[in-house]
Amino acid sequence: MNPIQAKQTLRSAMLAWRTGLSDDERREASDGLVEQFRRERPIETPAVVSGFWPMTDELDIRPLMFELFNEGCQLALPVVIGKGQPLVFRAWRPGDPLEQGVFRTLHPLPTREVVEPDVLIVPLLACDEAGWRLGYGGGFYDRTLRGLRRRRKVLALGVAFDEQLVAEDVPHGPEDERIDWLLTDRRVCAFV
Repeated sequence: MNPIQAKQTLRSAMLAWRTGLSDDERREASDGLVEQFRRERPIETPAVVSGFWPMTDELDIRPLMFELFNEGCQLALPVVIGKGQPLVFRAWRPGDPLEQGVFRTLHPLPTREVVEPDVLIVPLLACDEAGWRLGYGGGFYDRTLRGLRRRRKVLALGVAFDEQLVAEDVPHGPEDERIDWLLTDRRVCAFV
């Protein structure tokens, strides 16, 4: 199986697994994420932190974002500008209005300040023990991380349900970027 097929197979399996989770399992995982963050402290606060508004079956990281906000972090959410483009980050505070963007994402209004994050909280479908992540296939986070890392130090914190940490190698190529840390509802893994 070539790397593209391997990514598609793993992506489909993880999407199907995530769809099968109950609302209670999702809530418990979201709470567990905050507990693990408090216990292990994978990032220093305060910082400029880009989170994301969860879509469909993604792990709900909003409680983690509220925790970061309460610790003095400047929050931001990513905005997809267009295919093949890096993400842009607009400042966001809990309670700010959001608008729908590309791929049904939600992001701050265009009137909000554009910021450059110190930490990117990165969604994923799978991650291996070396920090290679499998995303949705658009390359937005890889492209963005590559550009930011050329200019300065930036930390990529993947977030996932614990079962999304897989034993097998996640297929990756030269365009893929590793994450520095993985935060799940049950553990924190450092890849730096």
